Amino acid sequence: MELNIALLRGDGIGPEIVDSAAAVLKKTAERFGHSIHFTPCLIGGAAYDETGEPLPKETVDKCLASDSVLLGAVGGPKWDDLPGDKRPEKALLGIRSALGLYTNLRPAKLCTALRSASPLKDNIVGDGFDLLIVRELTGGIYFGDRGYREGRYGQEAYDTEAYSVTEIERIGRAAFEAAMKRRKCLCSVDKANVLETSRLWRKTMHALAEEYPEVGYSDMFVDNAAMQLVRDPSQFDVIVTSNMFGDILSDEASQITGSIGMLASASLGDGTRGLYEPIHGSAPDIAGQNKANPIATILSAAMMLRYSFGLSKEADAIESAVDSVLDAGYRTADIIGDSPSAPLTCSEMTEKIINEL
Repeated sequence: MELNIALLRGDGIGPEIVDSAAAVLKKTAERFGHSIHFTPCLIGGAAYDETGEPLPKETVDKCLASDSVLLGAVGGPKWDDLPGDKRPEKALLGIRSALGLYTNLRPAKLCTALRSASPLKDNIVGDGFDLLIVRELTGGIYFGDRGYREGRYGQEAYDTEAYSVTEIERIGRAAFEAAMKRRKCLCSVDKANVLETSRLWRKTMHALAEEYPEVGYSDMFVDNAAMQLVRDPSQFDVIVTSNMFGDILSDEASQITGSIGMLASASLGDGTRGLYEPIHGSAPDIAGQNKANPIATILSAAMMLRYSFGLSKEADAIESAVDSVLDAGYRTADIIGDSPSAPLTCSEMTEKIINEL
């Protein structure tokens, strides 16, 4: 198979971690007999510095011409004073919209080797947990009508939450399909006791559940879900929820794994092309110092192979290589904990994973 991948290195540690993931992808392609072609593209602050725009049209065109997209990170203090439409972060919404991506997949898995890094007690963590949060990405309160008006107590700000049946159905179907490939258990999170949008969400999800009788389905209010994630995360397999709730819960889920530097994500639409990126930021304080943890980006590349190219064996090989390296005790600085060993650099961790492949 020929893999055509757009590389959006971005800002901060983005170039380092994307190059690490690209090296792992290249090695995986060699091992399994695929050809691979990378197309570098500008995005974020780096794009603004060169073109005056955080998301140049050339970048969008190259991404649309690719089979899939790997993104590092954007942003940093250098660009904090730019107007809103020029800030690096604006490029993220723009590229997701341009690629028609409305489903965000965020796995949260506690690696056995990093069990001590989790803030949860051992009796809660048990044998670990492996859950997937499916977040609606292009609707809800983040994209609703907003502004200022005169209210009861003077000037007030407002943001509007809105969801259509179509939007709920497509994210719900993505979640059910994900559950079918895992342990066939899906929990839909909403606030149906208060919000009208959540009542429509729940009604629509119940109708969809009838199409997937093999999947064990349940509803949960978002406040309870936040509590249950720290009380007993292993009870969850797949969680599906709205844009804002998903934003909050996925960050909570990342924290209980012990390191945000370990977690990958995928943003998908109706086709096979997706946008894959680590959930951490650009970490400008360590940019260019070869200190970054490349694992989240490498695992994002594994998700790309699985979801965009249907290459499950290749994805499994990368994930197994990461697990083996961690089991052997190798760590970058962010996950070193109380290990007596010196932390590996970004390039050294990448090389260990490639050797394991």
